[in-house]
Amino acid sequence: MSLMEISNQTSVSDFLLLGFSAHPERQPLLFGLFLGMYLVTMLGNLLIIMAIVSDQHLHTPMYFFLANLSFVDTCFTCTIVPKVLANILTQRHAIIYTGCLVQMYFFMALALLDDFLLAVMAYDRYVAICLPLHYTTIMCPQRCLLLVATSWLCSHLLASSLTLLMSQFSFCASHAIPHFFCDLLPLLKLACSDTQIFQVMMFAEAALSGVVPLTCVLVSYAHIIHTILRVPSAGGKHKVFSTCGSHLSVVILFYGTVFLVYFQPSSSYTADTGMVASVVYTMVTPLLNPFIYSLRNRDMKGKSQ
Repeated sequence: MSLMEISNQTSVSDFLLLGFSAHPERQPLLFGLFLGMYLVTMLGNLLIIMAIVSDQHLHTPMYFFLANLSFVDTCFTCTIVPKVLANILTQRHAIIYTGCLVQMYFFMALALLDDFLLAVMAYDRYVAICLPLHYTTIMCPQRCLLLVATSWLCSHLLASSLTLLMSQFSFCASHAIPHFFCDLLPLLKLACSDTQIFQVMMFAEAALSGVVPLTCVLVSYAHIIHTILRVPSAGGKHKVFSTCGSHLSVVILFYGTVFLVYFQPSSSYTADTGMVASVVYTMVTPLLNPFIYSLRNRDMKGKSQ
């Protein structure tokens, strides 16, 4: 289907998610690939949740946070991938204006929640490794619930503020989004309104929701590494590091792609770079998380056998 034919599907109340439509010959392959990744992601994350809920030995703060992360990854994938699959299958690329804003809202809220939960999990590992005698006191059930509830609240407040601002914009004649979902920067490039205030707020929120949790992660791991280096035996060092190696792998994968896309001015954003990085953090990262945690974690491996 040509881009001209696709454009005829839309009205002024619609956006077009052009995404992969420029490469029609690749779409059957992409559909099979994305469908397979979607099913494996859903299965992997749901199995982790079920394993944690069903095993009394896994009712600890670390696995409580991991269950929340798996649940968020499941919702995150459901926000993006089903629409991508439907667009490829039906070749109908239109999405209504309200639907686009709703997708953008849930995408931002769940991505921010992922960000906050990774910081909370880093703090949990810091307490477990650096303050082991005080772990049960510090990471009590009430504090764990408070950390997760605060993460949920902050992520939804930050996402709702940007979505409300975006809903006030008027958009130019072209409603074609060169992306496979309603992401923030591609939508911003279509706005005819003055977006300066929005961009200032976006970067302020990026600093709050990106830099602050990342700083928490970095400080936590600086203390963890300092503690590991003081362990005398190589076996002891390996044992201590193995408790946080899976989390560190997920952190590097998550922040690497997010910084590539969002920590740049919207004028320098390119659709190709954005789409490749977006595939990584919307599909690949949620797919790999269950494997990283189950393969690198002794308790999860024992549960899966």
